Amino acid sequence: MTENLSRRERQIMDILFATGRASGLEIQERLPDQLSYSGVRTILRVLERKGHVRHVEEGMRYVYLPVVAREKAKRSAIARLVATFFDGSAKAAAAAFLDPGTANLSKEDLLELERAIRKARKEKP
Repeated sequence: MTENLSRRERQIMDILFATGRASGLEIQERLPDQLSYSGVRTILRVLERKGHVRHVEEGMRYVYLPVVAREKAKRSAIARLVATFFDGSAKAAAAAFLDPGTANLSKEDLLELERAIRKARKEKP
């Protein structure tokens, strides 16, 4: 899905997933480092050609939207993270997220995670 994106393309996709839709100028303003407006538009055209975004015309501007649903993109990103940094082990990834040195989880967060684990156990065949 987003495995073959450059760093900059991924940054732009992250902005679009976070906002749901944005113009080239809005994307440019949210980028963590400088990129010209024409650079943003060029990358948006590439993303559109690759099938990751589409645009709609609103007045005199194009507004860009991600083609893939955020949930599907999230699952793909998590799978990529687990494969890249945890040798495919979801258990190792979950343990890393529970490490107090990695995440500052509240008691309520931990209770919610316990509920999610119980639910997963019940749904597991």
